[in-house]
Amino acid sequence: MSSPTGPANGLPVRMPRPRQSGRHRRPEPVAAPEGAPALVLAVPGTPSAAVRSLAEEVVSIARSELPGLEAAVGFLDGDGAEYPTLAGVLAQAAALRVERYELATAAGREVAAPEGPAAVVVPLLAGPHGTLMNRIREAVAESGASVELSDVLGPHPLLAEALHVRLSEAGLARADRARLFTVATAADGIVLATVGGEEAVQAAGITGMLLAARLAVPVMAAAVDQQGSVAAVADQLRGSGSLQLALAPYLIGPELPEGLLDDAAKDAGCAVAEPLGAYPAVGKLVLSQYTAALGIAPQPQDAPVR
Repeated sequence: MSSPTGPANGLPVRMPRPRQSGRHRRPEPVAAPEGAPALVLAVPGTPSAAVRSLAEEVVSIARSELPGLEAAVGFLDGDGAEYPTLAGVLAQAAALRVERYELATAAGREVAAPEGPAAVVVPLLAGPHGTLMNRIREAVAESGASVELSDVLGPHPLLAEALHVRLSEAGLARADRARLFTVATAADGIVLATVGGEEAVQAAGITGMLLAARLAVPVMAAAVDQQGSVAAVADQLRGSGSLQLALAPYLIGPELPEGLLDDAAKDAGCAVAEPLGAYPAVGKLVLSQYTAALGIAPQPQDAPVR
Protein backbone atom coordinates (compact mmCIF):
# COMPACT_ATOMS: atom_id res chain seq x y z
CA MET A 1 0.00 0.00 0.00
CA SER A 2 1.23 3.52 -0.75
CA SER A 3 1.13 6.58 1.44
CA PRO A 4 1.03 10.26 0.39
CA THR A 5 4.81 10.33 0.69
CA GLY A 6 5.51 7.14 -1.23
CA PRO A 7 4.93 3.41 -1.21
CA ALA A 8 4.82 1.75 2.19
CA ASN A 9 7.15 -1.06 1.15
CA GLY A 10 9.84 1.32 -0.02
CA LEU A 11 9.48 0.49 -3.72
CA PRO A 12 9.50 3.37 -6.20
CA VAL A 13 6.17 4.45 -7.60
CA ARG A 14 5.65 6.07 -10.99
CA MET A 15 4.37 9.61 -10.53
CA PRO A 16 2.76 11.69 -13.28
CA ARG A 17 5.15 14.10 -14.94
CA PRO A 18 4.23 17.77 -14.67
CA ARG A 19 2.68 19.11 -17.84
CA GLN A 20 5.11 21.22 -19.83
CA SER A 21 4.04 24.64 -21.01
CA GLY A 22 5.31 27.33 -23.30
CA ARG A 23 7.76 26.76 -26.11
CA HIS A 24 9.31 23.71 -24.37
CA ARG A 25 6.04 21.82 -24.36
CA ARG A 26 6.08 18.54 -26.28
CA PRO A 27 3.82 18.86 -29.36
CA GLU A 28 0.57 16.94 -29.08
CA PRO A 29 0.14 14.23 -31.73
CA VAL A 30 -2.25 15.21 -34.50
CA ALA A 31 -5.29 12.95 -34.72
CA ALA A 32 -7.24 12.10 -37.83
CA PRO A 33 -9.93 14.73 -38.43
CA GLU A 34 -13.48 13.66 -37.57
CA GLY A 35 -15.17 12.22 -40.63
CA ALA A 36 -11.88 11.91 -42.50
CA PRO A 37 -11.78 9.47 -45.43
CA ALA A 38 -10.55 5.97 -44.77
CA LEU A 39 -7.05 4.97 -45.78
CA VAL A 40 -7.32 1.93 -48.03
CA LEU A 41 -4.12 0.05 -48.78
CA ALA A 42 -4.19 -1.43 -52.30
CA VAL A 43 -2.27 -4.70 -52.18
CA PRO A 44 -1.10 -6.29 -55.46
CA GLY A 45 -0.09 -9.88 -56.05
CA THR A 46 -1.51 -13.23 -55.02
CA PRO A 47 -3.22 -12.99 -51.61
CA SER A 48 -1.98 -15.26 -48.83
CA ALA A 49 -1.85 -15.30 -45.05
CA ALA A 50 1.71 -13.92 -45.19
CA VAL A 51 0.72 -11.09 -47.55
CA ARG A 52 -2.27 -10.21 -45.41
CA SER A 53 -0.10 -10.16 -42.27
CA LEU A 54 2.40 -7.86 -44.00
CA ALA A 55 -0.35 -5.48 -45.16
CA GLU A 56 -1.98 -5.40 -41.72
CA GLU A 57 1.37 -4.61 -40.10
CA VAL A 58 1.89 -1.70 -42.51
CA VAL A 59 -1.59 -0.39 -41.67
CA SER A 60 -0.87 -0.80 -37.95
CA ILE A 61 2.24 1.37 -38.30
CA ALA A 62 0.19 4.05 -40.06
CA ARG A 63 -2.47 3.95 -37.32
CA SER A 64 0.15 4.32 -34.61
CA GLU A 65 1.40 7.50 -36.29
CA LEU A 66 -2.07 9.05 -36.67
CA PRO A 67 -4.52 8.26 -33.84
CA GLY A 68 -8.11 7.82 -34.95
CA LEU A 69 -7.16 6.77 -38.47
CA GLU A 70 -9.64 4.44 -40.15
CA ALA A 71 -7.79 2.06 -42.41
CA ALA A 72 -8.51 -1.10 -44.38
CA VAL A 73 -6.77 -3.47 -46.78
CA GLY A 74 -8.06 -4.27 -50.27
CA PHE A 75 -6.51 -6.92 -52.53
CA LEU A 76 -6.28 -6.51 -56.30
CA ASP A 77 -6.70 -10.26 -56.66
CA GLY A 78 -8.92 -10.79 -53.65
CA ASP A 79 -11.64 -13.44 -53.47
CA GLY A 80 -14.25 -11.23 -51.81
CA ALA A 81 -14.33 -13.37 -48.65
CA GLU A 82 -11.08 -14.19 -46.88
CA TYR A 83 -9.24 -11.57 -48.94
CA PRO A 84 -11.54 -8.60 -49.64
CA THR A 85 -11.27 -7.07 -53.11
CA LEU A 86 -10.14 -3.47 -53.44
CA ALA A 87 -13.39 -2.53 -55.24
CA GLY A 88 -15.48 -4.15 -52.48
CA VAL A 89 -13.59 -2.41 -49.67
CA LEU A 90 -14.02 0.98 -51.36
CA ALA A 91 -17.74 0.44 -51.93
CA GLN A 92 -18.12 -0.55 -48.28
CA ALA A 93 -16.22 2.56 -47.11
CA ALA A 94 -18.55 4.80 -49.14
CA ALA A 95 -21.67 3.01 -47.85
CA LEU A 96 -20.48 3.22 -44.24
CA ARG A 97 -19.95 6.96 -44.56
CA VAL A 98 -23.53 7.47 -45.78
CA GLU A 99 -24.90 5.15 -43.09
CA ARG A 100 -23.17 7.09 -40.32
CA TYR A 101 -24.59 10.35 -41.65
CA GLU A 102 -28.10 8.93 -41.80
CA LEU A 103 -27.88 7.52 -38.27
CA ALA A 104 -26.64 10.86 -36.93
CA THR A 105 -29.44 12.85 -38.57
CA ALA A 106 -32.04 10.29 -37.43
CA ALA A 107 -30.78 10.78 -33.87
CA GLY A 108 -31.40 14.51 -34.19
CA ARG A 109 -27.75 15.53 -34.33
CA GLU A 110 -26.77 18.35 -36.63
CA VAL A 111 -23.97 17.02 -38.83
CA ALA A 112 -22.62 18.16 -42.14
CA ALA A 113 -23.35 16.01 -45.14
CA PRO A 114 -20.33 13.95 -46.21
CA GLU A 115 -18.15 15.75 -48.73
CA GLY A 116 -14.99 14.83 -50.58
CA PRO A 117 -13.64 11.34 -51.10
CA ALA A 118 -14.84 8.40 -49.02
CA ALA A 119 -11.34 6.93 -49.10
CA VAL A 120 -7.76 7.61 -50.06
CA VAL A 121 -6.22 4.64 -51.85
CA VAL A 122 -2.48 4.15 -51.31
CA PRO A 123 -0.79 1.54 -53.53
CA LEU A 124 1.56 -0.80 -51.68
CA LEU A 125 4.28 -0.21 -54.27
CA ALA A 126 7.79 1.15 -53.78
CA GLY A 127 7.98 2.43 -57.37
CA PRO A 128 5.88 2.96 -60.50
CA HIS A 129 4.22 -0.02 -62.16
CA GLY A 130 1.99 0.88 -65.09
CA THR A 131 0.08 -2.41 -65.26
CA LEU A 132 -0.69 -2.60 -61.55
CA MET A 133 -1.63 1.09 -61.32
CA ASN A 134 -4.06 0.64 -64.22
CA ARG A 135 -5.65 -2.28 -62.38
CA ILE A 136 -5.98 -0.16 -59.24
CA ARG A 137 -7.71 2.57 -61.27
CA GLU A 138 -10.08 -0.03 -62.71
CA ALA A 139 -10.94 -1.26 -59.21
CA VAL A 140 -11.61 2.32 -58.11
CA ALA A 141 -13.96 2.84 -61.06
CA GLU A 142 -15.68 -0.50 -60.40
CA SER A 143 -16.40 0.48 -56.79
CA GLY A 144 -18.44 3.51 -57.84
CA ALA A 145 -17.09 5.34 -54.78
CA SER A 146 -15.65 8.83 -54.60
CA VAL A 147 -11.98 8.02 -54.10
CA GLU A 148 -8.63 9.76 -54.27
CA LEU A 149 -5.69 7.69 -55.50
CA SER A 150 -2.22 8.55 -54.19
CA ASP A 151 1.14 8.02 -55.85
CA VAL A 152 3.47 5.11 -55.06
CA LEU A 153 5.79 5.30 -52.04
CA GLY A 154 9.12 6.05 -53.72
CA PRO A 155 11.61 7.30 -54.50
CA HIS A 156 12.35 8.45 -50.95
CA PRO A 157 15.35 8.61 -48.56
CA LEU A 158 13.49 6.41 -46.07
CA LEU A 159 13.45 3.63 -48.63
CA ALA A 160 17.22 3.96 -49.08
CA GLU A 161 17.49 3.52 -45.30
CA ALA A 162 15.25 0.44 -45.47
CA LEU A 163 17.35 -1.08 -48.26
CA HIS A 164 20.50 -0.48 -46.20
CA VAL A 165 18.95 -2.27 -43.22
CA ARG A 166 17.83 -5.26 -45.30
CA LEU A 167 21.34 -5.58 -46.78
CA SER A 168 22.92 -5.39 -43.34
CA GLU A 169 20.50 -8.01 -42.00
CA ALA A 170 21.73 -10.35 -44.74
CA GLY A 171 25.36 -9.60 -43.87
CA LEU A 172 25.87 -7.79 -47.18
CA ALA A 173 26.56 -4.29 -45.82
CA ARG A 174 27.76 -2.62 -42.65
CA ALA A 175 24.86 -1.85 -40.33
CA ASP A 176 26.39 1.51 -39.40
CA ARG A 177 28.55 3.40 -41.86
CA ALA A 178 30.07 5.39 -38.98
CA ARG A 179 31.70 2.33 -37.42
CA LEU A 180 35.19 1.49 -38.54
CA PHE A 181 34.89 -2.23 -39.12
CA THR A 182 34.26 -4.42 -42.12
CA VAL A 183 31.84 -7.23 -42.90
CA ALA A 184 33.54 -10.14 -44.60
CA THR A 185 30.58 -10.73 -46.92
CA ALA A 186 29.85 -7.03 -47.59
CA ALA A 187 29.10 -6.34 -51.24
CA ASP A 188 31.17 -3.90 -53.27
CA GLY A 189 28.41 -3.44 -55.85
CA ILE A 190 24.61 -3.46 -55.52
CA VAL A 191 21.99 -4.41 -58.11
CA LEU A 192 18.76 -2.66 -57.12
CA ALA A 193 15.97 -4.99 -58.25
CA THR A 194 12.57 -3.62 -59.17
CA VAL A 195 9.51 -4.57 -61.25
CA GLY A 196 7.54 -2.45 -63.68
CA GLY A 197 9.84 -2.03 -66.65
CA GLU A 198 12.00 0.91 -67.65
CA GLU A 199 9.96 3.54 -65.79
CA ALA A 200 10.46 1.60 -62.56
CA VAL A 201 14.19 1.24 -63.23
CA GLN A 202 14.59 5.00 -63.70
CA ALA A 203 12.66 5.78 -60.51
CA ALA A 204 14.63 3.16 -58.56
CA GLY A 205 17.83 4.80 -59.77
CA ILE A 206 17.01 7.88 -57.68
CA THR A 207 16.78 5.84 -54.48
CA GLY A 208 19.83 3.93 -55.71
CA MET A 209 21.91 7.12 -55.65
CA LEU A 210 20.88 7.68 -52.03
CA LEU A 211 21.81 4.10 -51.18
CA ALA A 212 25.16 4.45 -52.94
CA ALA A 213 25.91 7.51 -50.81
CA ARG A 214 25.13 5.53 -47.65
CA LEU A 215 27.23 2.50 -48.58
CA ALA A 216 29.99 4.16 -50.64
CA VAL A 217 29.65 1.45 -53.31
CA PRO A 218 28.16 1.62 -56.83
CA VAL A 219 24.43 0.89 -57.11
CA MET A 220 22.60 0.24 -60.38
CA ALA A 221 18.92 -0.58 -60.93
CA ALA A 222 17.50 -3.44 -62.98
CA ALA A 223 14.05 -4.91 -63.64
CA VAL A 224 13.61 -8.51 -62.53
CA ASP A 225 10.53 -8.79 -64.77
CA GLN A 226 12.65 -8.04 -67.86
CA GLN A 227 14.61 -11.09 -68.91
CA GLY A 228 18.37 -10.57 -68.73
CA SER A 229 18.13 -7.12 -67.11
CA VAL A 230 19.64 -8.12 -63.75
CA ALA A 231 22.40 -10.21 -65.33
CA ALA A 232 23.32 -7.36 -67.70
CA VAL A 233 23.60 -4.85 -64.86
CA ALA A 234 25.64 -7.35 -62.82
CA ASP A 235 28.05 -7.75 -65.75
CA GLN A 236 28.33 -3.96 -66.02
CA LEU A 237 29.19 -3.64 -62.32
CA ARG A 238 31.80 -6.38 -62.57
CA GLY A 239 33.26 -4.68 -65.62
CA SER A 240 33.76 -1.54 -63.56
CA GLY A 241 35.63 -3.42 -60.83
CA SER A 242 32.98 -4.72 -58.42
CA LEU A 243 33.70 -8.35 -57.57
CA GLN A 244 31.23 -9.20 -54.80
CA LEU A 245 27.69 -8.24 -55.79
CA ALA A 246 24.40 -8.23 -53.91
CA LEU A 247 20.83 -8.01 -55.12
CA ALA A 248 18.74 -5.54 -53.08
CA PRO A 249 14.99 -5.83 -53.78
CA TYR A 250 13.48 -2.37 -54.19
CA LEU A 251 10.16 -4.10 -53.61
CA ILE A 252 7.66 -4.43 -50.78
CA GLY A 253 7.12 -8.10 -51.60
CA PRO A 254 3.53 -8.89 -52.69
CA GLU A 255 4.05 -7.32 -56.15
CA LEU A 256 6.86 -9.76 -56.89
CA PRO A 257 5.90 -12.98 -58.74
CA GLU A 258 7.05 -16.04 -56.80
CA GLY A 259 10.50 -17.33 -57.71
CA LEU A 260 11.39 -14.40 -59.97
CA LEU A 261 13.85 -12.79 -57.55
CA ASP A 262 15.73 -16.01 -56.79
CA ASP A 263 15.99 -16.83 -60.51
CA ALA A 264 17.40 -13.39 -61.26
CA ALA A 265 19.93 -13.64 -58.41
CA LYS A 266 21.04 -17.05 -59.66
CA ASP A 267 21.44 -15.81 -63.25
CA ALA A 268 23.52 -12.87 -62.06
CA GLY A 269 25.53 -14.81 -59.50
CA CYS A 270 24.49 -12.44 -56.69
CA ALA A 271 23.69 -12.89 -53.04
CA VAL A 272 20.23 -11.52 -52.29
CA ALA A 273 18.67 -9.56 -49.42
CA GLU A 274 15.04 -9.71 -48.29
CA PRO A 275 12.38 -7.40 -49.80
CA LEU A 276 11.43 -4.26 -47.84
CA GLY A 277 8.32 -5.89 -46.36
CA ALA A 278 6.72 -4.15 -43.39
CA TYR A 279 9.79 -2.09 -42.49
CA PRO A 280 8.55 0.87 -40.35
CA ALA A 281 9.44 3.40 -43.06
CA VAL A 282 6.95 1.71 -45.39
CA GLY A 283 4.07 2.33 -43.00
CA LYS A 284 5.20 5.92 -42.46
CA LEU A 285 5.34 6.55 -46.21
CA VAL A 286 1.87 5.05 -46.66
CA LEU A 287 0.58 7.50 -44.05
CA SER A 288 2.53 10.34 -45.69
CA GLN A 289 0.72 9.72 -48.98
CA TYR A 290 -2.62 9.72 -47.14
CA THR A 291 -1.99 12.92 -45.18
CA ALA A 292 -0.63 14.70 -48.26
CA ALA A 293 -3.90 13.94 -50.04
CA LEU A 294 -5.85 15.51 -47.15
CA GLY A 295 -3.48 18.39 -46.48
CA ILE A 296 -2.74 17.42 -42.88
CA ALA A 297 0.65 16.91 -41.27
CA PRO A 298 0.80 14.41 -38.38
CA GLN A 299 3.22 15.14 -35.54
CA PRO A 300 5.08 12.01 -34.39
CA GLN A 301 4.21 11.10 -30.81
CA ASP A 302 7.89 10.83 -29.89
CA ALA A 303 8.84 14.20 -31.35
CA PRO A 304 11.83 15.77 -29.60
CA VAL A 305 11.19 18.58 -27.18
CA ARG A 306 12.53 21.90 -28.33
